[in-house]
Amino acid sequence: MSPAGAPTEPPAGESAGSGGEAPAPGDVDASESGHRLSELERERHAKADRLAAGGVELFARRFEPRTTAAEVLEAHDGLEAGESAKEAFYRVAGRVVARREHGKAAFLTVRDGWDDLQVYANVNTIGRESFDSFTGLDLGDVVGVEGHPFRTKRGELSLFVSSWILLTKSFRSPPEKWHGLQDRETRYRQRYADLIANPEVGRQLTMRSELVSAMRRFLSERGFLEVETPILQPLPGGALARPFSTHHNALDVQLYLRIAPELYLKRLLVGGFPRVFEIGKNFRNEGISPIHNPEFTMMELYWAYVDYREIMELVEEMVPAIALEVLGTTSIRVEGREIELSGPWPRRTVDSLVQGALGLTMAEMRADVAGARTLLRAKGVDVEGRDTFSSLVDKTLKHLVWPHVVEPMFAVDHPVELSPLAKVHPQDPTLVERFQPIIGGREVGNAFSELNDPRDQRRRFEDQAASKAAGDEEAMVLDEDFLRALEYGMPPAGGLGIGVDRLAMLLLGVDSIRDVILFPQLRPEEF
Repeated sequence: MSPAGAPTEPPAGESAGSGGEAPAPGDVDASESGHRLSELERERHAKADRLAAGGVELFARRFEPRTTAAEVLEAHDGLEAGESAKEAFYRVAGRVVARREHGKAAFLTVRDGWDDLQVYANVNTIGRESFDSFTGLDLGDVVGVEGHPFRTKRGELSLFVSSWILLTKSFRSPPEKWHGLQDRETRYRQRYADLIANPEVGRQLTMRSELVSAMRRFLSERGFLEVETPILQPLPGGALARPFSTHHNALDVQLYLRIAPELYLKRLLVGGFPRVFEIGKNFRNEGISPIHNPEFTMMELYWAYVDYREIMELVEEMVPAIALEVLGTTSIRVEGREIELSGPWPRRTVDSLVQGALGLTMAEMRADVAGARTLLRAKGVDVEGRDTFSSLVDKTLKHLVWPHVVEPMFAVDHPVELSPLAKVHPQDPTLVERFQPIIGGREVGNAFSELNDPRDQRRRFEDQAASKAAGDEEAMVLDEDFLRALEYGMPPAGGLGIGVDRLAMLLLGVDSIRDVILFPQLRPEEF
């Protein structure tokens, strides 16, 4: 039965009542640290001082054992309106996000993680002094409550409070969801406030973590060993990108944040590891966009004794398996369109894709670079006079091909100039055995049959070094130690890199990489 005297809860959809606080105009005082305090912050500091003077501990040390709000909601989902479960007793903790007072009774909404649980207290049960303190709580305070569950006459599962304790005093009012935290950059910069105001963001970022765990399990179950390779490297390698550099004082050497773990993982193949993978941060000193962040997460794997065909089959199996585990389905929506991730995925050569977009084959582009530049400009692509054949192919794919690819597809057999670490195609020496998985208009990875001929690799490094000397900041450097490793003999292998952030964007249906990174890179804030 419903507790005697329990009030009717507040109307659905109404904002927090006496706990809601409007922003104060201007800064009016300074704390000891020099931070300017608003009128509301001054009031909260004064309240905290009064509580401390009365012997209240503002920042408790622990609250265990406790039950999560989610567990309480699940355990008593079957309670009917007006029923209670007095035999069940719980200790629950969370942040106060809404409150209502009704004379001698009050409701609070407590948020535990991303789940809200309503709690109810009345003066007869907890006493006048405790009740006055209970109704004096501010939005944002963290509390611990004890009591039994019941469902109100209006149907909301709640906890009937027999006792409670302040766990953390909040000095700032939490942002109100619809009016207080709408600017996206503010949300990214103050992610903690974003998570308080928008629990759906927390659920979304939790799913990203589940995606990484699912990927780990998938690979581990197939015999891949997770390893760790250096992030600080003496030479930047493994990708075409501009690196971040730093200086190591003790060794007095220039070091680089890795742009890819590839060359170290291949060294492990040389040493005898047959299947290895790494999930970790890469760093590239490049622009920021909805699909680019200077630091991002990659999964790279290398599999000895196979080529890019087995890697394609692995991707076809892995992506829908991850989606099924994380989302419960292999079907996703991208820009309003339903996409089925289950394979098989079609294979389309880069040459056919370029020809379809430009009306030129790659051989014709290679023979007439100036004409290809003109054609791309006519189609609205930003082309510079220094753009080479390889960069023109890359721009054609990124601007004219990928945006029109919706269903999963493998773009296979790239020009050799774009892939200095891939094995030459057996039927055409101008191509390499490389593929990119394209889904929903975006590349989500890169893979190839790995080049293991040290003499060919040296020639390609030398070509890259010449490009760097000519001004290409993204070209690779010649890595003598890696060449020495190849000279010991690396078995034939296939390699794969999957952008974890890009895959998370795809599965979670968001349009900005910042929405799947807890703390994306932003211009420094001025205080």
